[in-house]
Amino acid sequence: MALNKTALKTEIVGIMTDMLQRENTSIEEFATRLSDAIDDYVKEADIIYTTGLTSATGGAVTGTFEGNLE
Repeated sequence: MALNKTALKTEIVGIMTDMLQRENTSIEEFATRLSDAIDDYVKEADIIYTTGLTSATGGAVTGTFEGNLE
């Protein structure tokens, strides 16, 4: 799945709206919710591998990765 900036923005707006409507807010809760949203966003990225890595059978992978994070 590719990165979805619109979904991240929507999640951030939702967090902010919820927090601003409360009488009592928590910086700790805000930070946790925001970091969770960012963590979910980054974990949705696809790695499009082009070339560059080699490995011996059963051995370590070596080389320079060429590709994109989407």
